[in-house]
Amino acid sequence: MKEKVHSTRHTRRWPASLAVVAVLVLQLLVPTQINGLPRWVMPTLGLLLLLPLVWMNPFHLRRDEPWLRWVELILLAVIVLANVFYLGGMIYFLNHGAANQGLVLVKGALLIWVTNVVAFAVWYWEVDGGGPFARAPEHERPAERADMLFPQMTVDLPGWKGWLPGFTDYLFVSFTAATAFSPTDTMPLTARTKTLMGIESGVSLLTVAVIAARAVNVL
Repeated sequence: MKEKVHSTRHTRRWPASLAVVAVLVLQLLVPTQINGLPRWVMPTLGLLLLLPLVWMNPFHLRRDEPWLRWVELILLAVIVLANVFYLGGMIYFLNHGAANQGLVLVKGALLIWVTNVVAFAVWYWEVDGGGPFARAPEHERPAERADMLFPQMTVDLPGWKGWLPGFTDYLFVSFTAATAFSPTDTMPLTARTKTLMGIESGVSLLTVAVIAARAVNVL
C-alpha cells in the first residue's frame, strides 16, 4: 500500500497571529511598578505591525510577500526588547522598591515568562528554514537549510513522510527551552537559532531563579 504523504497545503497562520495578540494583551497586565511606559504604547505599536500580516494572510498562508516577514521580525524584536525592559524593571523594583510586595513580583515574573515563551515560539516559526512560506512545498519561495532538527525528521515511520512542523511544534520547543533552559528533543542547528534559544533561556532563567524565587520568599 502506498504511503500517504502528509498534506501541508495552506499552512495555517492564525495560531501564530493569535499568539501575538495574546502577548499584546499581556502587556496591558504588566504591573505599573515595573513598567515605565504608558500601558497603551506596546499594544498599539504591536497592533500596527500585526495588521498588515493579518490583512494579507488572515487564516492561511496563501499570499507570499517577502516584506511582510521583515515586518513580523521587527514586531518580534520590539516585543522581546520590551520584555527585557520589563525584566530590568523587575530587578530594579526588587532592589530599590518595596520588595515585600510578593504579588507584584509573582505577577510580573509570570507575565514576563509567558511573553518570553510565546514571542520566541513565533520567532522560531518565522526563522526556521526561511519561514513558513519557504518550508511549504506548494509555495514558490525557495527553501533554505533547516535551522532546527525535529525528531519527526529523523524517523522512518508510516504517516510521517513529508512532515512539516506547525506553530504548535515551535511553541513546544519554546516552552521546553524556557523550562529546561536548554534544548530538549529538538536541536538548534544554526548560529541564529542557537543565539535565539540562548537569549530565551537566559531571560527565563533570570526570571525564574532570581525574581520568582525571591518573590516566593517574601510572600
